[in-house]
Amino acid sequence: MTETTNRRDQPQHIVDVPNSINMVALLGPNDEHLALIEDRFDADIHVRGNRVTLRGASHELALAERLIDELVTILRTGQGLTPEIVERAIGMLRAESQERPADVLSLNILSNRGRTIRPKTLNQKRYVDAIDKHTIIFGIGPAGTGKTYLAMAKAVQALQSKSVNRIILTRPAVEAGERLGYLPGTLSEKIDPYLRPLYDALHDMVDPESIPKLLAAGTIEVAPLAFMRGRSLNDAFIILDEAQNTSPEQMKMFLTRLGFGSKMVVTGDTTQVDLPGGVKSGLRVVEDILDGVEDVSFNRLTGHDVVRHRLVGRIVAAYDAFETRDGGAAGVTHPRGHRQGGAGS
Repeated sequence: MTETTNRRDQPQHIVDVPNSINMVALLGPNDEHLALIEDRFDADIHVRGNRVTLRGASHELALAERLIDELVTILRTGQGLTPEIVERAIGMLRAESQERPADVLSLNILSNRGRTIRPKTLNQKRYVDAIDKHTIIFGIGPAGTGKTYLAMAKAVQALQSKSVNRIILTRPAVEAGERLGYLPGTLSEKIDPYLRPLYDALHDMVDPESIPKLLAAGTIEVAPLAFMRGRSLNDAFIILDEAQNTSPEQMKMFLTRLGFGSKMVVTGDTTQVDLPGGVKSGLRVVEDILDGVEDVSFNRLTGHDVVRHRLVGRIVAAYDAFETRDGGAAGVTHPRGHRQGGAGS
């Protein structure tokens, strides 16, 4: 018995897409989205005009029908669809989360120069919601999960809405250690390599020509963690990046800088600690200390939240397969992570 014959015996669902929806936008250029959906579902899909006919196992049809509804909802917000968005929507539906994919993928955090920053995974959406609801927020997870990038976007949003008067961005310059004094140039030039990732994210979110003025006025401050000591930070959105490289004493010092009308976001990856031997990571112990403290939120992102170009994912998979097949290639190591556009680091 052929597969086609089997399909004829299976249930059929018909979905009428509203006439207001552009079917090319829904199905993708050259039916790219449709091909992706057919590949991900155990079902036959036929489209005629605005009518989509699905045939296959009942549970697959129900899921595919929900996916079409979610994609239509996303299009109605004015947002375009891409293969990445379709794949993420399918992943969320398969995970059976309570949140609708359309609610996650169409949430606009910040728009600048025609580009909109949005969460791209369910955990990213929960992290962004936590930033809205709490005063001190921890974002913990590997590189590429958007923990710093999304915090930066929320900081710029808060500044634009006048919820805060300034943004303070800081990270420990632990790699420099005592060698900082031997680096050439001014203090700003010496610390620049350790703060450059924060500048890069800022350039994605604020018109570059306005950044020098904002820095000169103190509206945006980018400084090493040591510069926070002894200060009380009022009416500010404060981000501590690479927090796994703080000692417990430094973490306490930073958290107690919180002033009135301020919000703090602490980000880091507890698997990438660069502290010298014997020094505990402040990020590793802080959850035990602050567990249950009101208005403090801990949010964990995982490898599933790493946002990469689809080709990068294929490259990483190819390297993994090569190393498994050949027992590892000399000199080939996994990078700690890489920065990407959107919610990627």
